[in-house]
Amino acid sequence: MSQSQVPELAQSVVDMVRAMLADLRPKLLNAALTGRRAENENLRHEDNFLSDYDLLMHDLYKERLAEFIPSFIYASEESDPQVVGSDAEPELCVLVDPLDTSELAVRAIQGYTHIMVYSLSLKRPVVSVIGDIFHHVQLYVAALGDDGVDRAFAVTAADEWHELVHRPSVNLSEALVTNYLMRPEERFLPLARQQSFLEALGAPDAAGKHKGRIGVGHGSVCLCHVAAGFTDATIEIQKGFATWDFLPGHYVLHAAGGVAIGLDGERIGLDYGFNSLSEIRHAMDVKRKFVATSSLSLAEEIRKTLRI
Repeated sequence: MSQSQVPELAQSVVDMVRAMLADLRPKLLNAALTGRRAENENLRHEDNFLSDYDLLMHDLYKERLAEFIPSFIYASEESDPQVVGSDAEPELCVLVDPLDTSELAVRAIQGYTHIMVYSLSLKRPVVSVIGDIFHHVQLYVAALGDDGVDRAFAVTAADEWHELVHRPSVNLSEALVTNYLMRPEERFLPLARQQSFLEALGAPDAAGKHKGRIGVGHGSVCLCHVAAGFTDATIEIQKGFATWDFLPGHYVLHAAGGVAIGLDGERIGLDYGFNSLSEIRHAMDVKRKFVATSSLSLAEEIRKTLRI
């Protein structure tokens, strides 16, 4: 499936996200340069940074989605799930994280947006788009094709579409592994105490070279980086990723042939339990701990080093 074969719904979501990023990017740059970061009190997630731009994107997504999806359940990080349109039981649920890594986005360092369209009848996602505000690789896209095959793409600012395919795995000692380690006590220290994992990652390879690396990852885009082969694995072992942070990137990784497993070793599938409005409300409270890689062998190698 090339860009010309991307389903109409997926192309509409891509066009919407690209337009939203083009409008938002200069606003965030201005916030960074002036120091006016428009921070709000976050009543829903009191430990998280919330800006005017998160709320702006939340409202815009709801409005613009309604232009090409007549009825849907809107499940955004910034509000309780709600039905948009006249159908009391819509076929589609749209999951949105309007602005991920907001505290970095208003500093013009890094910023992302996540959106996933889920079919309640198929019990699986059918479209996922993760937008990268400040980098040349601007979009990560997954879509269910008319032939029943999931495919994933990385899309540049120049509108170059690169299909993401399964890549050969590496050993842990050769891997670049990312983790959301920005919070010192809540996340960095627990990771630093994973001695077996860090020793295995830092071990020399057959030629005596130390190739293993640990890096910082953020939300869905860290799974997209694995899907693209930019990194080898990403792990979440402490707090767990919220639904809106994990699921959009998980679908991209799945479509690219990668795998995510829970810390119990069970593979994470595409049926996210979005069967009704009440179940979607429940699913939004789920936190997932996981290991995501290009292969099950590397995922298991990492999992076995972790001490939880």
